[in-house]
Amino acid sequence: MERDVHTLRRGHLGGQAVTVSKGAKSASNESWDDFWAEVSGARTEVIRGVVVQVPRDVPFGFEERLNELSSSSAREDVAELVGRLFGAEIFEQWDEANMGLRELLTALTWGMAQAAGTDMTFREAFDLVQQGEQGKAPAPNRQARRTASRAPSTSTGGRSKRTSSASTTSARKTSRA
Repeated sequence: MERDVHTLRRGHLGGQAVTVSKGAKSASNESWDDFWAEVSGARTEVIRGVVVQVPRDVPFGFEERLNELSSSSAREDVAELVGRLFGAEIFEQWDEANMGLRELLTALTWGMAQAAGTDMTFREAFDLVQQGEQGKAPAPNRQARRTASRAPSTSTGGRSKRTSSASTTSARKTSRA
């Protein structure tokens, strides 16, 4: 049996030459897929009778493509978005199961939220679709945004307060005549 051995150049791993055998596995993680499933909490859901992998990350370029296709209702454009998020064959399976547009938008909204790290329920996704907010993960409320933007004082942990209401500008040297 012939071994497939690759040597990485010194610059690739901090100046050390490393020999890697094809099929060699790390002691702590058997493969990249095993590792990624472990750290990302891989799980599945059944949507319209089809088992789908819950999106764990937003696919590279997905948001830009979504913006480009947001006004399109062409079948191939919708299939592309579903395929990028859930897998190439999922759109056809949902189509065969007679999934309607509102269901599809709900599934896409839910999937995008999951991919962005928001654990949204199907009901919450449906409510967003009903409100015309499909494809948008819920933003933090106004109070949460304001609280997050306030920098606490270093001495007390509270907000910094103005110390004087007096002007700090210098007095005018010449008079207006």
